[in-house]
Amino acid sequence: MCQIRVVLEEDGKQTTVMEQVTGLEVARDGVRLSTFFEAPLILPAVRISRIDFLAGTVVLTGEHADATTS
Repeated sequence: MCQIRVVLEEDGKQTTVMEQVTGLEVARDGVRLSTFFEAPLILPAVRISRIDFLAGTVVLTGEHADATTS
């Protein structure tokens, strides 16, 4: 199985937001991440900067508030 790691890049630093991500949706309220066993996580005001398929990493950037669950 190929799960993805999502990181948030700010000021040249990367912070892991969620690991073993099974779904990513660009929604009106932000980017929604989901895994098998956790509640979905919504990151408002971010955008996908790049995806490294070989490394299994999605890099998000942008102004953001605290993540919320739904």
